[in-house]
Amino acid sequence: MKVLIYGATGMVGQGVLRECLRARDVELVQTVGRRETGIEHPKLREKVLADLADSRTIEPDLSGFDACYFCLGVSSFGMSEADYTRVTYDLTLAIATTLARLNPRMTFVYVSGSGTDSSERGRTMWARVKGRTENALQRLPFRAVYLFRPGAIEPLEGIRSKTRMYHLVYMLTKPLWPLLRVVLGDRLVTTADVGRAMLAVTTRGAPKNVLEARDLHAIAADQARRDATVDAA
Repeated sequence: MKVLIYGATGMVGQGVLRECLRARDVELVQTVGRRETGIEHPKLREKVLADLADSRTIEPDLSGFDACYFCLGVSSFGMSEADYTRVTYDLTLAIATTLARLNPRMTFVYVSGSGTDSSERGRTMWARVKGRTENALQRLPFRAVYLFRPGAIEPLEGIRSKTRMYHLVYMLTKPLWPLLRVVLGDRLVTTADVGRAMLAVTTRGAPKNVLEARDLHAIAADQARRDATVDAA
């Protein structure tokens, strides 16, 4: 399996990248971003692109992939709806439209957010824009589109958010994570869970396209059990 990852330097993307590099059935991982990940691995190929919305210079390197794991995203804090739309809806659709044309058999997985508004008419700006983005992605001619809506995400293995505000929140709440695991249960997913769930829906599909935190937790746990069985064999 050959996979593309957009946003591999972000908190979620770092976790997804690590799980893809570990997976036995993944032969190539290609990242596309504004900067390199700093990771060296025989499976890894990186493409640095100043303007992610314009893929023309790297189009020859964007075909032949089985999946795209789209982990790009920004906080809407302090942004106008027009600006947030440009970096969320416009950018995502520019990339996804190109990939759908080049890879019609691709599975596209989009990291959205808990509380996304599929009606596109709610009061919360970011939720409307995310909902509009989700709806547009589902109309593209991919083999399958899965919309991941995690809520709280626990970063593992030293992974950190590059968004300063998020990183500060994670650092301040770090002592509370053991308690949060108990309180939130399967409503809490880890960066590894997200990566495992992406690989699982690519190879085995899922009963629905919109996957909330509990769904991701269950899919990731099943994938971990399958991996453990293979290791023990």
